[in-house]
Formats: sequence, structure tokens, C-alpha cells
Amino acid sequence: MKILIKNGRVVDPANNLDEVCDILIESGKISKVGKNIKASAEKTIDATGKIVLPGLVDMHVHLREPGREDKETISSGTKAALKGGVTSVLVMPNTNPAMDSAENIKLLQQIIKDSAKADVFICGAITKGRLGQELSDIKALKKQGVVAISDDGASVDSDKLMEEALKLARDENILLISHAEDKTLSNKGVVNLGLTSTRLGLKGISKESEYKRVARDVELAEKLKAPIHIAHVSCKESVEIIAKAKKRGAKVTCETAPHYFSLTEEAVLSYDTNMKMNPPLRSKSDLGVRKTKKISSLSARNSGLSAWKLNSLWQSRS
Repeated sequence: MKILIKNGRVVDPANNLDEVCDILIESGKISKVGKNIKASAEKTIDATGKIVLPGLVDMHVHLREPGREDKETISSGTKAALKGGVTSVLVMPNTNPAMDSAENIKLLQQIIKDSAKADVFICGAITKGRLGQELSDIKALKKQGVVAISDDGASVDSDKLMEEALKLARDENILLISHAEDKTLSNKGVVNLGLTSTRLGLKGISKESEYKRVARDVELAEKLKAPIHIAHVSCKESVEIIAKAKKRGAKVTCETAPHYFSLTEEAVLSYDTNMKMNPPLRSKSDLGVRKTKKISSLSARNSGLSAWKLNSLWQSRS
């Protein structure tokens, strides 16, 4: 079957292409990209005013299966991803049981084989049960097929454990993804610490709880010459720490999410629980255009994430 996509803005970074042109697909493969392609096709798609992209990659998704199928499943999550043009995802280990052993990874791999609609890669847990007390067998996780490790949803509080995890990840050539949160500072808060939290009478989460942990993790990674990726950056101080480390040559990348560069803490004033998240929505100063561009450029250049990519998945889930 031939499919002809006409007049779309084709963005293909691998081939340094960003222009309006046509795409001819034959037997499921792209056979030609160019201006004004003249070819008969069983299906013609008018993409005028639309952007045509390669399959996108989201390296931070919560598919929750096994254990929390009430929240999401491999099937429902990957269907949603495809609606947003995302064809490959990295699934976080915050499942029940956690992805902290080769046996649990095998279980998840079977679910993926049976029900995934997109390509699913697995992020294993840094520590057993994601409890931050004992390292998982990272070598065994890598052997079973994980491509990254994280205690997503929880930070590794022990400097010693985090350093050992970074060493193992470096030696096994897998990426360590940091959920940067010092819980002694976030202290069971529910919204950003500031005027809004005071006005609502709610316990606040300080920016220090994020950026001080970012500073520690980046410092450890830099000392070990190990790569590290900082998840869901929400405040300007974190961005500044990461940017300075990159200038020094540190192997650090980061990501953000649409709500952190499009909403502020004031969104919680309506008590809409959809606006409650961790890390929380921050202040207008963290949303500043200059800082937003810095976050997006860091993500797009170094982790494969970007504002438009994240926004496409955000829209697919709403």
C-alpha cells in the first residue's frame, strides 16, 4: 500500500531537514521525501499546517503495571503515547513490585510483549523496593535488559549509596536518573512554599529540597565522571546548577514537563487536585521566559526531550 503525505512541515533532525515537503510511504517504509512528489497512492493525507515528525521518545513515563492497574496499564499508556506521536517510552520502576530484580523485570517484559502498542524500555530501581536502604543488583538488572536506573518518586538519601550506584551505572553503561528531593526539607509538604501556601494554609515544599539534592547528585556524578540525568526540573536554581556543571564538562542532562513552564503555584488557589504534583508548581520567577528556554534547550539537546515533544504527550493524556 502506498501512502502520500502532502504539504506538511517535515522535521527530521537526523537528516538536518526542516521544510515543507511531501513523504511517500510504500509497504510501510518511507521511500521518498521531497517537494511536489507526483505519485499515485491508495491514501493521500493533506498535512498542510501540520508538523510531520519521526516517532518521538519519552524517557520518563509511569505505566504503573504491575500492581497499580487502577492508575494505568502498559496497554492504555502506550495507546495514549501513540496518540501524541510518541513511539518509544522509558517506563519508570514505581510499580508493585518495584523493578528491583531480574525476576520482576522478566514479569514486566512479558506484560510488554503481550500488550504494548509502542516500544517500551525499562528503567530498573536503584535500591530494593525503592526504599533507599540497599542497592539493587544493578549488574543483574543490566543483564536482564534495563537501560537506566532510578528510584523515581523517591530520592536516594545516602551519599554513600548514591555514589556506589553512580559507579555501577557508569561501569555498566546505563543511565542513572535522579529524582532530586531531600524529604527532610520537603517535609511532607503539598504545594510550593511561598505566599500561595501561606494564603491557603497548606504545608509548603521549599525549592531547596530540590536544588540542594540536585547539587549533591551532580557533584557526585562529576567526581566519578559518571553520567546523570535530573528528572522533572521545576525551579530556576536547579537549572543554574546544571548549566554551570555542563560548562565544566560534567555529563549531566535534565528534563522538565509542560506544567513547569506553563503554570505557576497560583493554579492551586482553586483547590483543583489536578494541580497538585511533586515537585509542585513553582513561582512566576521559575516560569520566566529566559529560564524556560534554558530548561527546554538542555532537554532537547541532551536527553532527547523537548517542549514540543513533552507537550504532544501531555495533550494525548488530556
